[in-house]
Amino acid sequence: MEYSRIEILPGVWLSHLREDKFKTASFSVNLLTQLSQETASLNALIPYVLRRGTASCPDMEAIGARLDDLYGSSIEPIVRKIGEIQCVGFYANFPEDELLPAGSQVRKSMISFCAEMLLSPMTRGGLLLPAYVESEREKIAELLAARINNKRAWAVVRCIEEMFRFEAFSVSRFGTEEDCRSVHYTKLSRHYRQLLQTCPIELFYCGRASLRELESLLRTAFATLPRGEINDEIGTDIRMNAIEAEPRVTEEEMAVAQMNLVIGWRLGSCMEDPDLAALYVFNALFGGSPSSRLFQNVREKLSLCYYASSMVDVRKGYLLMSAGIEPDNLEAAQNEIFTQLEDLKNGNISDEELASAIAGVVSDLHSAEDSQDAMENFILANALSGLDCMPMELAELCKEVTKEQIAVIAGGVECDQIYVLRPQDEEDEDPEEEDEDAAED
Repeated sequence: MEYSRIEILPGVWLSHLREDKFKTASFSVNLLTQLSQETASLNALIPYVLRRGTASCPDMEAIGARLDDLYGSSIEPIVRKIGEIQCVGFYANFPEDELLPAGSQVRKSMISFCAEMLLSPMTRGGLLLPAYVESEREKIAELLAARINNKRAWAVVRCIEEMFRFEAFSVSRFGTEEDCRSVHYTKLSRHYRQLLQTCPIELFYCGRASLRELESLLRTAFATLPRGEINDEIGTDIRMNAIEAEPRVTEEEMAVAQMNLVIGWRLGSCMEDPDLAALYVFNALFGGSPSSRLFQNVREKLSLCYYASSMVDVRKGYLLMSAGIEPDNLEAAQNEIFTQLEDLKNGNISDEELASAIAGVVSDLHSAEDSQDAMENFILANALSGLDCMPMELAELCKEVTKEQIAVIAGGVECDQIYVLRPQDEEDEDPEEEDEDAAED
């Protein structure tokens, strides 16, 4: 595996991963912009509208036929938020020329088609088609409205909204339902043109093509990209300490079968110079693995919850814990969660559980190198954070993490937000079957 990162055009960076073990190649185009309430829905709509038609393939039927001719290649819209940076664009997957009949040029064709989808959409009078804009904005608005149906995921969304209510991070990657429904095709057309001129752009490729070949293909395909003054000031503001001396508590009621508890902590001073390896292992110890404190103690040993897990976001600097519990167990479960965190702070960590946590994180990082999707996510997130390491390198650092490092991280976190989603009174409740799979906002 060979990794390179170069600037191929003004404000356009390519992360190139040369790897022969995959039969297909993956390629992504990401326009980067500062996440904000005013533009989130506009930005999110763009790749979905552009995916509806291009100058040479004016509708989805023509696009489907083109992709079928290219041996079933695919290209899909992507909308992400990494810290407080919104990333919108396309992700493509296509078979490698080396494994196709002689003379095949699928790689060149797909890279050109991705560029055409971005730079030459189907327009009328220079404007995006009203029918395409209206159709896609309704789909995204419905997606936003449907988030509440997954109560576990909704509780996480609400906790993030409350915890970061004074920060851009509270904004969904798709914006709001109201903002989405209000988007007009003329406004979206103007915004799209502005993004092309000002956004930093991240390209990612993983496959068999050499860096030299790929750079040549990309320079040709994106030669007409209009560029103005690039906005290089985008980034994420990391607040290290809780907003108030005591955690803010938000309680809401809904027709749910079980109570959902979500707790958010700021990671504290460790974010001045974050140690990714130590943070990953800390999370695995606390609640990010089947051998974690939350799973083994709060769920299994004490039976205080149906599920309990945690995640750490090193891009924004917070720790989040989510649990499903019976209302009568709320106080006991909450106390035990904080007890387990305090235990880590005091360094009460056995050699066995530290080794298990490290092994789990190392295994996950090794698995990432077997997935082009995972590698694309890993490399893009690191590029936006100014980091330059591969999963295998990070895995080796994880093996050196000590109990003392874990104790320092645990001792520095500050609880900022507690969110409780309670069941309604029985006479008001509308029974429904819950989906327990949490979804990313």
